[in-house]
Order: sequence, then C-alpha cells, then structure tokens
Amino acid sequence: MKKWKIVALSVVMVMSTVLTACSGTGTGTGSSSGGKQSTIIVGRGGDTASLDVAIVTDGESSKVAQQITETLLRYKEGTTEVEPNLADSYEVSSDGLTYTFKLHKGIKFTDGTEFNADAVVFNFMRWHDPKSPYKFGEEHFDYYNDMFGAKDNRVIKEIKAVDNLTVQFILNKPQAPFLQNIAMTFFGIASPKAIKDNKEKYKDNPVGTGPFIFKEWKRNDSITLEKNKDYWRKGLPKADKLIIRSIPDNSARLSALRSGELDLMEDVNPDDLKTVEGDATLQKILRPSFNIGYFGFNQKKKPFDNPKVRLALNYAVNKEALIKAFFGGLAIPAVNTMPPSLLGYNKDIKDYPYDIEKAKSLLAEAGYPNGFDRELVFYAMPVPRPYMPNAKKIAETLQAELAKLGIKTRIESPEWATYLQDLKKGEKDDIFLIGWTGDNGDPDNFLYPTLDKEAIGGNNYAFYSSDPLHEILLKAQSTPDQKQRADLYKKAQEIIKADVPWVPLVHSTPLLAAKKGLKGYVPSPTGSETYMNMVIE
Repeated sequence: MKKWKIVALSVVMVMSTVLTACSGTGTGTGSSSGGKQSTIIVGRGGDTASLDVAIVTDGESSKVAQQITETLLRYKEGTTEVEPNLADSYEVSSDGLTYTFKLHKGIKFTDGTEFNADAVVFNFMRWHDPKSPYKFGEEHFDYYNDMFGAKDNRVIKEIKAVDNLTVQFILNKPQAPFLQNIAMTFFGIASPKAIKDNKEKYKDNPVGTGPFIFKEWKRNDSITLEKNKDYWRKGLPKADKLIIRSIPDNSARLSALRSGELDLMEDVNPDDLKTVEGDATLQKILRPSFNIGYFGFNQKKKPFDNPKVRLALNYAVNKEALIKAFFGGLAIPAVNTMPPSLLGYNKDIKDYPYDIEKAKSLLAEAGYPNGFDRELVFYAMPVPRPYMPNAKKIAETLQAELAKLGIKTRIESPEWATYLQDLKKGEKDDIFLIGWTGDNGDPDNFLYPTLDKEAIGGNNYAFYSSDPLHEILLKAQSTPDQKQRADLYKKAQEIIKADVPWVPLVHSTPLLAAKKGLKGYVPSPTGSETYMNMVIE
C-alpha cells in the first residue's frame, strides 16, 4: 500500500474573494466570543428540496446539508482541492482498487452516538444496496448512482470496517475522480441511529457530526440551525444560531439585506451590482465561475427526438443578447457543456451562431416549415440560480425567438422541488431551462451526471442517450493518466456538440452581497460552503 497526501487531481479554483472586512453592524447580536448570542441570517432564492441530501441533487439542499453532515474528505476553502475531514488520512493500493481511510478519533453525532467505521459503512451501503431496508418509499440515491455507477455498473465493490476507526473501499475498477467524489456534500455521513429511528421522516430531521444542529424547517420560508456546542473542531462554529431564509424575489432579498434583515444574500441580480457597490454598508462577493446554464430539449417528446430540430433551435438563441440583458456582463457564452477551466476543455469546437434564417431552413428540412402542430410546454425555473438569476425573463426572451420560427410555447414554473421531479420524469415538459454547478472539480462531474445514458431518470433531463459517449465517459473515469483523460473528454465534447441535446447558454460568475461587518465567509466554486467561520463584527 502506498500512502498518499490529500491532494486533488483536479483543477484548483482560486477563490475570488476572502472576506476580511471588520466594520459595520449586521443582523448578528454580537460575536459569540463576547458572551452574547450571535445569529447569522442568510437569504437565498429557493428552498431546500430535502434535508436528507443523499436523495436529492440540488444546490439549495446542499447548502444546508453542509452545515449538518460532514464527509470523509472536504474541499479546501474556495477551491476543489481535497483535504482531510472526518478522515485524517488515506492509503491507496498500487492498482487503484483499494482505498483505506483512517478516521478521526472522538467524533460524535449530535444525537450522542459514536462516529466510527460502522457508521460510514452503514451510510454507503444504504446508498449502494438497491435492497437496503433504509431506502424508504420513493427515495432514490441518484447522485450516488451518477458518481459511483448504476446498480449494474458499480464502481465500488465492497465497503468494510477494518476496525473501529478504519474503513476500506474495494473497487470493481479504478476511478480517477474517486477522492473528489468522496468529498462531495451529497455523501455526508448521517447518524445511523437517526435514520433507523426516523425512517422516512429522517429527510425532515437530519443528524450529523457538523458544526450546526437542525432545529426547525418552515417550508418555503426558513431553516433554523443552532450551534453544535460539542463540535469536534474547537472554537467553531463562531455563530450561535444560523437562519437560512428563502426569499424568491431578487429585489425583495436585496431590500432585506439593505434594511438589516439579512447578513448575507445569494444570487444578487446582476442589474443590482451598482446598487451594491454604491452602498457603503455592503460588500460585493463574486463566487468563482464553475457552472453551466442551459436550454434543454426533452427527447422523450417529438419532435425533439429529431437532431435536426435540436440543431435548428441552437441557431435561434442569441447568447450575447441574453448576457447583456440578464447577466450584467457577469457571464460568458457557453460553447461546450463544461466550463473552460476544466481539464480536457475542447477549445477547438466552434459554436452555432445566432442565425434565425438558418434555424428556419433547418426546421423546414426536418419537416416543420411552419413550426409544430402543438403548443410546447416550456419549463422555466421558479427560483434564481447561480447560473441563471432570472429564468422566467430568459424564457420569455427565448419564447419570442421561437415565435419567429412559428413555434408556440406556454411557460410554466411549478415550485422548485416539483420542478426538479418533473424534469426527471419528463412527462410534462417539452423544453426547459436548468443548469449545473460543478460539485468536485473534475470534468466527469459535468458530463456523466447530466448527459450519460445511465443518468436518465436522474440529472439527464434531456433523456439523451449515446453509446459512443457512454464508452468514452467510462474510459475517462477509469484512466489514471490525466493527459489521456483530457483527450477523451475532448472527444466527448465533439460527440455532444454534434448531437445537440441542449443549447449551452452561459458560464456565469455568481454575484453575492453581505453586510460590511461579515467576516469569515469564503465562497466555493461548487456553490455551497461551510458557514462555521462566519461572524459579524
């Protein structure tokens, strides 16, 4: 066995902003070190889909889960470089098939039970075993399947407790981003006792080892967490209470920040950048760009099973105009389905330019010279997302462009959890807006979960299936040589560009804002980060 240092094989994203401001007055009622109760209030656009993060894939759920449950490894602040967390170290065999993790001693879940190797095995087997008695009702562990293979193609062969503080993963085949995947928030270790006791209600009552303890969830309003006074990292968290509020309207959320109701707000409308910069009580925060916003086609529905139709609609989108109108310049046009900063990005691929006449010609060739014989259901996100701050307005703009082609659409925006479930099923939507923020710094995390055929029913909302792409993505996962992996991902992007399952729209730089006195917040490129260092001074 060869011992490795905890160093990621992925792109390291340099954090754009480290908050060091120390003046001003925030919502918090004083630093916890000063003897007073301190409360940090964060405002965001959408609510959590589930507090059991293993059964969902959305960023809003991840933001809360990261405060409650913890992973074996984690990402260094502001980057996607892995470092120790619940595991102090690991060893990997020379053939890349066995990973052995040494766990930190003395950690307890917030229900008082012991964190140990058995707890790690319990959690992973819950996700891994399709017949697990701890999979309740209609729960699905989609992200586990995306990252570690579907049930007939598992990366992990066996998970076992070697002793109380040693857990071993034995793989069926090497996986290059294995450590990056292990560090993802969605694989946080929960209390086995809490899952066994609460069963299907665990998704409303999470228990982990993290810096905060869950207290209350007022759906579509707020989630309240309180300090874990027995947290294993001494001196943390700095705040006594954390309230995460859901305020869907961007302007209302900014008004709440300016009036002192919030300390930090996510997803500032780019049009409000000047307002933030002109307010001496606020500070601007830029999250490192690591996302894709896209316009997708449901290939379960005709006519989107026809690639010529999909190609035509690629020519009907003016990306530069969308960026100017809705992103305030804080975005670049997306050519491929992954960001330019990633390993293997194919810079030689050319985009389809905006050309309405070309779009009309292609539709005519496909047999639709006057549009379609029915009105399309156009799903637009009901909440602002880092990659798309105002999906409804963007949908209206695209609706007008499609009308030039004789295509009639009806925009619908069901609530967030329903929206995601509908996209997975593909029964109601014809076309849709959605996006993806990278969770681990590896290109596999952008392409496999969203476009591989095994991700249909999960995050492959386009129901796109390509055997050549599937073979390339599996080979890239198991190839240790990074140059070879880069070449494979370049080929993968060529296949995707030719098959046009989406219109890749933008890679955005998400804008946040905070009270001037907020310290200790470091935005992550993955879209969710710990709040345990935050304090108002």
